[in-house]
Amino acid sequence: MRHASFFPKFNTTWRSLLSKFKSPGEDQESTAYLKECITALTNYLVDEVAERDLVGLRIRNTKNVQDKVVGIGFRRRDHLKTDLVWNILSKVIQSNARFGLTDRLEVRLNKVRMPAGTGRMAEKTKGRSLDVLIAIKKSIVVVKAAFL
Repeated sequence: MRHASFFPKFNTTWRSLLSKFKSPGEDQESTAYLKECITALTNYLVDEVAERDLVGLRIRNTKNVQDKVVGIGFRRRDHLKTDLVWNILSKVIQSNARFGLTDRLEVRLNKVRMPAGTGRMAEKTKGRSLDVLIAIKKSIVVVKAAFL
């Protein structure tokens, strides 16, 4: 199940995905299988995100609501690697006996689109006289002094 929402005031989008991993097969090692699942899930979530945007990740166990939310703070999309997500999740799985492989997880990706540029059109100043530039640009100050 997927949900998404956009907040225009902060230029923020979040996508939420409810997922449940299948139990690994008899011939698969459970840690390698879980790492493959986390890698596929992370790549799926950040697939449509631009490189310059900031991305934050929250993972919540819906089966055990008393568990705290696992989060990764905002960082650029190209700095959010699957190894980072795997390291944080493996620490939580090792420290928490109630966190199981087959639990239902809610993964929420928060994205902030960073502005590019100043938002204004640049004034062409090359090849213009000083009188024209003074009329166009507000940052040029002309001092008119009378010498006695």
